Amino acid sequence: MQDTSQVVRKLLAILAIIIGLFMIIIAPILVQISLDRVLASLVEVSKERPQYGSGIALFALFYPLWRAIGFVAGVALIAIAPMIYRGKAWTYHVSLAAYAVPSISGMFMFLPYVSWVEGFPIPMILMWVGLLGFWAMVFLRKAERVTKMAEFLVYTFVGMLATHSFVIGIGAQRMLMTRPGQPLFNGAEWWILTMVGEIDWIGALMLYVSIPLMALRKPFGWWLALVATLAILLIDAPTQLVRMATLDYALGTLLAISTLVLLLIPKLKQQFIVERSDAQPANV
Repeated sequence: MQDTSQVVRKLLAILAIIIGLFMIIIAPILVQISLDRVLASLVEVSKERPQYGSGIALFALFYPLWRAIGFVAGVALIAIAPMIYRGKAWTYHVSLAAYAVPSISGMFMFLPYVSWVEGFPIPMILMWVGLLGFWAMVFLRKAERVTKMAEFLVYTFVGMLATHSFVIGIGAQRMLMTRPGQPLFNGAEWWILTMVGEIDWIGALMLYVSIPLMALRKPFGWWLALVATLAILLIDAPTQLVRMATLDYALGTLLAISTLVLLLIPKLKQQFIVERSDAQPANV
């Protein structure tokens, strides 16, 4: 970051403060409004489709949880803003980790609007605010063009796969909570749900952690993303074959394949696996 001009560093620092304040003050209100709309819609939907009733407890848990994580990430952005202005290299991967929170959580909270919630999808505001900060850090700092493009492509697909995998985990738990024949698991279509949800959640966590590690140019970060992507691919693909009622697992499979391809392209791969003695991002 020291090589980045003072004007750009100032802009990035101001942006960190603005987005940090947004995540502390405005985002919690938007999340609560969204949660109320989602729960109200689920109550109505579950009257005709009782299997959706389990979503009430799940969304009531995970919306506030993501809100709390986002609050802490907002505090982190404000705290490190002076260090961003000073050009401290470590602020790059820390800020990416913080900006990834509203990006991922906003996309997760937006998805119910696709299925059963009417009106403007409020969580999209969180998602785009997070992506604004994330992409600003990637593109505005001084770095090689190939480095910026590699990070943009890989981080974006890693984030999308992490989000979708987290949503898959929610869906699996929702269906298991309302499965017929409880407490038994009657047949392969229910057995596989006891695996896919947890594996996708573990993969989502690994993918999130891999972002700041890849920004540090730690080979472990690239390998972490690779293993998580492979694990998601190897569980989503067979799950789709077993459960043909939805295409959610097919989408997860396609996202995993796309992410895997990007991770393995030699020109992109070399941007993340070169271990540096100072453990800092390239040209930062």
